[in-house]
Amino acid sequence: MKGFIIKEFLQIFRDYRSMVILFGIPVAQIMLFGFALNMDLNNAHIAIADKSHDVYSTELINKIEASDYFIIDRFINSEKEIAPAFRNGSVKEVIVIPPDFSKNLLAGESTVIQVIADASDPNTANILNNYTTAVISDFQKELIKKHGNIPLIEPKIRFRYNETLKSVYMFVPGVFTVILMLVSAMMTSISIAREKELGTMEILLVSPIKPVQIIIGKVLPYVILSFINASVILLLSYFIFGMPFNGSVPLLLGEALLFIIMSLSLGIFISTVSDSQQTAMMLSMFAMLLPTILLSGFVFPIKNMPWILQQISHVMPSKWFIIIVKGIILKGAGIADLWKETVIILGMTLVFIGLSVKKFNIRLSEN
Repeated sequence: MKGFIIKEFLQIFRDYRSMVILFGIPVAQIMLFGFALNMDLNNAHIAIADKSHDVYSTELINKIEASDYFIIDRFINSEKEIAPAFRNGSVKEVIVIPPDFSKNLLAGESTVIQVIADASDPNTANILNNYTTAVISDFQKELIKKHGNIPLIEPKIRFRYNETLKSVYMFVPGVFTVILMLVSAMMTSISIAREKELGTMEILLVSPIKPVQIIIGKVLPYVILSFINASVILLLSYFIFGMPFNGSVPLLLGEALLFIIMSLSLGIFISTVSDSQQTAMMLSMFAMLLPTILLSGFVFPIKNMPWILQQISHVMPSKWFIIIVKGIILKGAGIADLWKETVIILGMTLVFIGLSVKKFNIRLSEN
């Protein structure tokens, strides 16, 4: 029994895959969950429309800027600038200070500060609303200490793109992304790994068929099936959950097709470095499931994560696709607003296809 147990330990230590499962995955999970599971927000980018330009409005702006909650991204002069700022995702909230702000307070009249929040992510909108209300309340308390009784400064909250703060508006784009990513990548990676296990991949590699043709032949059926899957998800979102479609449906379908091709290309690349279906499935699940949920902005705000995780999130295709889906469905954004995200996903697609072809060429030269 003693020798048998020692043999099992040695076998485990020699198998690097077992070591990764035993020690690597738990450490990675605790690090990801520990840093990503944080619903607080810091340094949220906002815009301010100061229609008063007086002493008190300047003091309020300075107090907002001094807090750790906000970064004043820009000052806007008219309400026409609000929608473009929200559509391209540069700001999450706009604070509108009314005309004659100081004059109304000194005259003993209550005044209303309008707070417009991007509620495409209802959790973030609620948090920013609470932070803004707290800053305005503290500002009023300071004025009372300095000048005695000051009339009420009332923040009037307005949510854009999701006025009732339905959580389904946040979860449908995220789930849509996760399903397309996992199903597309996992199915293609398992498909090619199955060819390796059965020995038919070697026959394909020594045949006159070029590696590019092998990849296209493997990917094309899953492109069609995944596109049908995406169309079904969008129909269910619209008719069952009441998701609005404020933007172009053809643009959304085109972006979904691009994301599907990217996911399939990633699956092909995973399969080229996997020797079995089990390895391909593990790599697909571990490399995509947790990062897609935690580092894409699907549930947890990326801005509040450590700097290193924020940088890692930039290489997550799901992050950019969620921005695209929310922009088109909820904000009515067009390609002029989403060109950067589209180019990034296109670039990732070309990279994965290139790596897959290169790996196939290496295997072909070995044969």
